[in-house]
Formats: sequence, structure tokens, C-alpha cells
Amino acid sequence: MVFGPTLFVLAAFVVYLSVVIVQQGTVAVITVFGKYARVMGPGLNFKIPFIELIYRRISIQNRSVELAFQAITADQANVNFKAMLVYSVLNQDEETIKNVAFKFIDETSFMQALIRTIEGSIRSFVATKRQSEILSLRSEIIEHVKSQIDTLLESWGYHLTDLQLNDIAFDEVIMRSMAQVVASSNLKAAAENEGQALLITKTKAAEAEGNAIKISAEAEKTASQLRGQGVALFREEVAKGMAESAKVMNAAKLDASLILFSIWTEAIKHFAENSKGNVIFLDGSTEGMDKTMKQLLAVEKMNTIPEVAAIVKPE
Repeated sequence: MVFGPTLFVLAAFVVYLSVVIVQQGTVAVITVFGKYARVMGPGLNFKIPFIELIYRRISIQNRSVELAFQAITADQANVNFKAMLVYSVLNQDEETIKNVAFKFIDETSFMQALIRTIEGSIRSFVATKRQSEILSLRSEIIEHVKSQIDTLLESWGYHLTDLQLNDIAFDEVIMRSMAQVVASSNLKAAAENEGQALLITKTKAAEAEGNAIKISAEAEKTASQLRGQGVALFREEVAKGMAESAKVMNAAKLDASLILFSIWTEAIKHFAENSKGNVIFLDGSTEGMDKTMKQLLAVEKMNTIPEVAAIVKPE
């Protein structure tokens, strides 16, 4: 009767040791007397107690690690890098899991090898570049690292999922000098743009002024031509009118000087009607009128129209 409960407890203990629960995203590597035997997948599994042992549980999920290190450029400038590395087990094949489980003695050794490999790859790339080129080569650095270590990581059973260079910084002295270079370049560009804008403005203003002067000159020329044509036409019409009047007066046997007297009186009337002044001084004496008539006759003698000059010539 005593052996019954004992056997039950012993059987329960053996079952407890035989049951293995593997979490999702994880696999368990089983060894028999220290030798690799098989891989257990996620879920409920069973093993032989005391013979099969769980050597290692391996996560097949993505893992990340942050890196901070320094590199030196070809022109001896110190560059500080801060990076984030994302990696994972290559796949769930048996050979891949065996590599992950047995290549390194533990996880710490693997992480140390991985970090140092990536740092060395970046340092070797940066050592061939000048400090002025580094900031623009972020994507080239990442591609260089991936091409350098992808094959190596696959031999370890891992895959480099992503590498991000979150920060690339130089020493404070270099950063200040770079800021000064950028500021001076911006000032130079601003001055050049301002000069170009001023040149364009002045050129356009000069062109506009030149066009305005040209238009004004053309308008003045046209106006002068029109005024000259108007004066010539006026003189022609006056001469024709005077010639007709002279013919009429000769036919009536009247003195042609009356024409000049009529012009004189019309001129006085025009002055009175259109002048802006308040007073007109006239010499109304016989001598004054005679003097005026002689002046008008002298003007008419200068007329280039032969007909009028012959008519108004005093006898």
C-alpha cells in the first residue's frame, strides 16, 4: 500500500521532467549526453528525462543593440558615431539553428564579435574619406557595412536586418569651423543673389527710362512735324486769302493797304479776347498807325510767296 503513492509521485515527477513548453518566437536546442540531438519548436514538447537536456533556448525574433564608437578620417579628424543595429536569426533551418547554438560559447561572446566587426568595417571605410565628405556618405557607409559582414553573419546563422547611423558628430573645434564655412558660404551666396537682383533692377530701370525717352522723342518729333505742317498750311491759306482779297480790291480800284489795316485790327481784337493781361498799350495816333503799317509791310516783303509780296508792296 505504501508503494502506490510513491509510484504515483514518481510517475508525476517523470512526466513533469518530460514536458517542455517552448514560447512563441523561440526554439529549444536539445542535446543527448552533450551532443546535438534535435530542435524543439514553439508549443508543447516532450523529452526523455535525464537523457535529453535543453542546451539553449534561441529567440528567432528581431533584436537590436545600440553602438557608440569613434573613427578617424584620412585627414586625421575624429568622428563620433552613434548607431542602432537590428539583427535576427537567418531562418529556422536545422543547420542555421545549430550554427547559432554552437558557434559562440555564449550570447555575450557573439555580441562582442558582432559589435567589433561592425565598428571595424565602418572605421576602415571612414579612414579612406576626408572629414568634409563624411556627412554626405551616410547611406554609402551603411551599404559598405552590409556588403562586408553579410556573408560573415550568415556563417554565424544571423542576418543583419538594419543598420542606422543616428548621429555623426565631429570634435567641437571641427564643428565650429564647419559652421563658419557654411555661414560664410551662405553670406557669399546671399551677396551674389543681392548683386544679381540689384543689377537686374537697374538694368530694367535703365531700359524703361531709355524706352520712355525714345517714346517721348518720337512723340515730340511727330508733334513738331504736325506743328510745322499746320503752320505751313495756315500760311498757305492766309496767302491764298490775301491774294483773293487783293484781286478783288484791284478790280474795285481800292488801295491794297487796307488788307494790312484789316489784319492789324484783327490782331488787336485777338489780343484783347485771348490775352491774360488786363492792359494793352496801343499807339492810336496817325504816326503810330503809319509806323505799324510800315512794319507790317516790311514783314510782308520777307514773305516767300511772290504773289502776296507783289500785292502788298506800297506804291
